[in-house]
Amino acid sequence: MVIIRLSRGGAKKRPFYHLVVADSRSRRDGRLIERIGFFNPVAKGQEETLRIDRERVDYWVSQGAQLSDRVKQLLKQSEQEAEAS
Repeated sequence: MVIIRLSRGGAKKRPFYHLVVADSRSRRDGRLIERIGFFNPVAKGQEETLRIDRERVDYWVSQGAQLSDRVKQLLKQSEQEAEAS
């Protein structure tokens, strides 16, 4: 099964996550199919916190990919930010 989830990067105490499309059997930071965005929970000032390629998410969901719980929350958050601006 294909899943859209977060893959951790960044330094110790400074997490940075990539939104990735991966096989559900692969490790969290292991092999991936495609990167479709990022999430920076410790962004400061004018730094971008979240960027998601919605077209690619919609494509993968149409192909049967599942979303992790956290990615569902982030998509909802990005939709609310898009409506506000």
